[in-house]
Amino acid sequence: MRPAGGLAARPPVRYIFEMQAESDDAPAGGVSPPTPRPELTTLGSRTRESLRGDAPGDETLSTGPLSPLSLYPLTPAQRQLVARWAPGADVVADHSWGLMGTTVLELVRPDGEHLVVKAGDAADTHIAREIRAHESWLGPWASLGRAPALVAADRDAKLLLTRYLPGTLVLGHPCEHDPDTYRQAGELLASLHAQLTVSDDGQFARREQADALAWLARPHRIDADDARVLEDAIRRWPTPAQSVVPTHGDWHPRNWLVHAGQIRAIDLGRADLRPAATDLIRLAFLRFGDAPELERAFLDGYGRDPREPGAWQRTRVREAVSAAAWGYAHATPELEDAGLRQVATLVRELGG
Repeated sequence: MRPAGGLAARPPVRYIFEMQAESDDAPAGGVSPPTPRPELTTLGSRTRESLRGDAPGDETLSTGPLSPLSLYPLTPAQRQLVARWAPGADVVADHSWGLMGTTVLELVRPDGEHLVVKAGDAADTHIAREIRAHESWLGPWASLGRAPALVAADRDAKLLLTRYLPGTLVLGHPCEHDPDTYRQAGELLASLHAQLTVSDDGQFARREQADALAWLARPHRIDADDARVLEDAIRRWPTPAQSVVPTHGDWHPRNWLVHAGQIRAIDLGRADLRPAATDLIRLAFLRFGDAPELERAFLDGYGRDPREPGAWQRTRVREAVSAAAWGYAHATPELEDAGLRQVATLVRELGG
């Protein structure tokens, strides 16, 4: 989903795919972005839309024929809630990615305050997770201006409203390759993880094993011998109880903003309790392999390396298999090739 960043045009860069059916199944790889809808840099009367609630139950959408934005993807219930929470607010930008059934709109109140509304469709599984994260774990970040502050939320309506968080996407920004960016990201993540630690009953390990086998059973172009090596290894995975912490679930530059040199976090639609190391898999897959200095900076900021070799290898196997299978199924050769390269590396590690 398009995050709540600045109003500059989206950079023509790759970003992580998020699967609509089940976000936890999403592989860590890149796909080409869809053609973006125009974003606004002015509040001219010919390029804005107003939510108006002149009377209870009488919320309507005022649109102009030249306006490129619309709230029509929202359900009537969602529109009524937004009108109640932010009466008279104007829509000034659409930050939706367009890949999923999530609509992300930037609003401005009559007093000039900017807000962001996120609305999920009937198949959405992300909004409830993001609401939980805001209510339970994001207080320390939001109090320091490092994450959006929650204004209102409704789980049943799959809707939330936050204050707008100023910043520019790190993805595509010059600071994307600056070690200090990763040092700050490590510090932020450590503070999120430090809020809570509980022991599960092996549920995460069992789910990771089942997911890996399910991906391997789908059509793919993994070498048959390599697939057998992987399947044998996956079926022998231990499924112990593990310590789990609040995790972001998609921690990498597409979900970071930079503002006045400060790194900020957005998009908690995959937030959940997981082992801490799982929040490093996107960075390991996309950044650390070619830039060890960024990995060192990140771990310096985090304070330690949370990756235990055995569990980390299992997480890497699942990511590699899912990337290869998803990339093949969706004709995304960059993602498929990245998954196949990781598979080859892992098969060698496994002695295949």
